Amino acid sequence: MSGFFGVISKTNCVSPVFYGTDYHSHLGTKRAGLSFYNSKDGFQRAIHSLEDGYFRTKFENDLVNFSGNAGIGVISDTEAQPLVTSSHLGKFAISTVSKINNADELEDAFLKRHRTFSETSQGSVNPTELTAMLIADGDDFVSGIENVFQNVKGSCSILILTENMIIAARDILGRTPVIIGKNGDGYAIASESCAFPNLGYEIDKFLGPGEIVRITADGYEQIRKPNEEMQICAFLWVYYGYPPSYYEGINVDEVRYRCGAALARKDRIEADFVAGIPDSGLGHAIGYSNERKIPYMRPYAKYTPTWPRSFMPQNQVTRDLVAKMKLIPNPAIIKEKRGIFLDDSIVRGTQLKDNTRDLHNEGIKEVHMRIACPPLTYPCEFLNFSRSRKAMELATRNAISQLEGKGEVDMKKYSDPNTEEYKAMVERIRKNLGLTTLQFQELPDLVDAIGLPKEKLCTHCWDGSSYFKNSK
Repeated sequence: MSGFFGVISKTNCVSPVFYGTDYHSHLGTKRAGLSFYNSKDGFQRAIHSLEDGYFRTKFENDLVNFSGNAGIGVISDTEAQPLVTSSHLGKFAISTVSKINNADELEDAFLKRHRTFSETSQGSVNPTELTAMLIADGDDFVSGIENVFQNVKGSCSILILTENMIIAARDILGRTPVIIGKNGDGYAIASESCAFPNLGYEIDKFLGPGEIVRITADGYEQIRKPNEEMQICAFLWVYYGYPPSYYEGINVDEVRYRCGAALARKDRIEADFVAGIPDSGLGHAIGYSNERKIPYMRPYAKYTPTWPRSFMPQNQVTRDLVAKMKLIPNPAIIKEKRGIFLDDSIVRGTQLKDNTRDLHNEGIKEVHMRIACPPLTYPCEFLNFSRSRKAMELATRNAISQLEGKGEVDMKKYSDPNTEEYKAMVERIRKNLGLTTLQFQELPDLVDAIGLPKEKLCTHCWDGSSYFKNSK
């Protein structure tokens, strides 16, 4: 994933941009960047790799060189950004939270017009540069961003820093959030509202799908109205959102409590304790424990936040190492006990398989796994939350292949919890992971826990529903 943060203020904003961007570190592990503008030096920028260090340590030495009342920052798992570009619209810095599925097609269209790309990202065109070029094809920023909305297949939210304002644009279908915060000196713009409280900002506005706003230190103005249609990623609340954050006015951890409670109401398994797989499984487990009145305990401790999320590394050997090393079991809690464990999801099953083996090695009697969302049967086409390159990397597809072999499969049957195919898939995943029992959340219960209408949520990774329509 990736996340951005910006500030425009009546005072120097280097410090709040630095710390606000750092509050998005859970969304990316590869690249990060900051850009500021002041009238004396113009645009200033620094980009660093995060693959051998952390945001704060990488950028602390840059801060003395920065100044300005407006700035943006971004943490990404893909391309280097922000980029500073010059066009007929003027000079501007740009960051994006995007997944452009048709990047090759758009690149070819520009090359045929003799346009040049100067940035690359993992061997291909840099998505943020591609977005900047689409914007520069417009007569102004609004028409340029509309050009992005009409041509990008996937998703794209945008933060633009100009000489006198910040422009924020939320993805055309609102798949990723953009939130405005306010304090006495000006405004902040974030992907994650958890960046606001400790910096003195209060949530002032959730941008709607496709909405564009122009922001100065004195206020903001809507320059494109939001669309009625929305497809915000439901996985925000389940997994990659940070617990204190709000999307559409709905708090992440409260949704996780409701998810756990919904699982508990459909469960009759007896156990000695309930536990969450750190970190994102904890809220789900607390909700489950409170509902069933089974003691909540910590059979696992997370040794350090320096280990990334286990699905992020590209290399399987690294994923296995991360899954093994970041959690330490506590034998005093585990031995001869029956445990119900809550986790946000099963992507590949890398982490969970290691966790289960460790639990058995420490003498646990039973491992009952409860997953806060339905089985992930389709790779995400709209965001970069899963680094799976192929559908077969998903634990569900692996199980289905074991059941049916290679060839065409009716995936709808495996997405419906009332079918025998679904039950056989879950049973095979259970066996593959060495679990005593395994149950997944049903989609209607997840939708209820979030509290938005189903049609406002993107649930593609669970039911295969797609929505490529470009709204006007």
